[in-house]
Amino acid sequence: MVKLLPLGGDVSPAVHALGWDWALEDACQHYVAREAVLLAEADAETLLQTADTLYELLVQAIPDPLPDAFLQRLAVPANLWDAVRHSWHDERQWHLYGRFDLALTPEGPKLLEFNADTATGLPEAAVVQWASLVAAGHAAEGRQANGLFEGLDDQFRHWRALNRDRRATLLLVHLPDSAEDEANCAVLAAAARAAGFADAYVCPVDDMRVTVDGPDRGVWAETVPAQWQRFDFLFKLVPWEILSAEEPALTADLTQLLRTRDVLVANPAYALLFQSKALLAHLWDVFPHHPLLLEASLSPLPGHHVRKPVFGREGQNVAEIGPDGLPAAEVPGDFEDQPVLYQRWAELPADAQGRRYQAGVFWAGEACAIGFRREAGLITNLSEFVPHVLV
Repeated sequence: MVKLLPLGGDVSPAVHALGWDWALEDACQHYVAREAVLLAEADAETLLQTADTLYELLVQAIPDPLPDAFLQRLAVPANLWDAVRHSWHDERQWHLYGRFDLALTPEGPKLLEFNADTATGLPEAAVVQWASLVAAGHAAEGRQANGLFEGLDDQFRHWRALNRDRRATLLLVHLPDSAEDEANCAVLAAAARAAGFADAYVCPVDDMRVTVDGPDRGVWAETVPAQWQRFDFLFKLVPWEILSAEEPALTADLTQLLRTRDVLVANPAYALLFQSKALLAHLWDVFPHHPLLLEASLSPLPGHHVRKPVFGREGQNVAEIGPDGLPAAEVPGDFEDQPVLYQRWAELPADAQGRRYQAGVFWAGEACAIGFRREAGLITNLSEFVPHVLV
C-alpha cells in the first residue's frame, strides 16, 4: 500500500513567483496533491535503473535500416519517413528527454508507455514538487529523486557540442493558447540558457516562420516588434504526428531544412518511433516475457487488458477491457479513429483511499527524476500530480 506524508503550507506563492499559475488554476485546483508519496530509496533507485534499461531496450529493438514495413507497423505517417530515417542515422540529431510511465507491481516495475516526443510535466516534476516540501517545512530533511533540471542542462550542452558549426540560438514553440505547454517550454528554455544557449526564445508555433528559399532559408521568429531572428536550433512541443497531419507543407519544409542542416530539431523525428505505442508490441516480440515489459499486441488479447490508441495522448480513448472481454472503463477523447495497441492489465499500487498511483520517470540522457500521478480510475491528464520524498 502507498504511504503518504501530509504536506501543509501554501505552495501557491512559490508557484506564482515562478510564473506557473496554470498548476493552480480553477480547472487544476486539485492537480498538485497536498501529500507526498513516501518512497524508499531502494525503490527510487529501482525505478531509475528501470528507465535506463528500458531506453537501451528501445534502441536495441529498432531495426537498422528502418524498413517500410516497420514504419507502417508503428503507424508512422508516410510524410515523416524521410525525416525519421535521416534523424535516426545522424548522431547530431539528439533526443533531449522523455518520460517513462511505469506501474509498480508485486513482480517489479512494468513499462506502461514512453512519452518520448512531447512529454509534459516538467514544471511540476522539476519545481512544484520541491516547492511543496519547502512550503510544508520539509526542505531541510526532505530529499527527492529529482535531478531533472540538471539532466536537461547536460542534454542541451551535449546537443550543442554535437553541432558546433551552428549558432547557439534556440527557438522553443508550443501549441497556441496552452499555458501548460508554455510553462514546460519555459523550463526547457531556462535549462538551455544555463547550457550556453544565450538566445532561447519561446513562442506559439503559429508565430514561427519557415522558409526554404533564398537567403532567408531557415526558421524565424519575431523576437521583438518588427525584429525577426533566425534560429539554428528548434525545440517543438508540438507532436510530430500532428504536424504531419495538420501541416504537411510545414512538415515537408522542416524535413528539407533538416537534411541540409539549416536547423536542428528536438525532439528529433526518430522520437516518433519510441512515441508510437505500437512499438510496445514490437518490444514484446523482440524481448518476450522480459521482466520489465507487459504483454502487448496489435491484436486483441484474452483476459484483463487495456486498449490504447497508438498515438493517443492524455489518457484519451484508453479503455480497460475486463476478463469477460467487455469494456470496464473508458476515457472519452479525440483518438478513436487511430489504430490501437492491446496491453496486459497491470494493477497499480493504491493508498488507503483506493487511489491508484502511476510512477513517471523522466529520462534526459539518463533517468533523472521521479513523480507520481494518482486517480481512482484510469490515469488522465487531469489526474493529481503527487510529489515524493525519499525515506
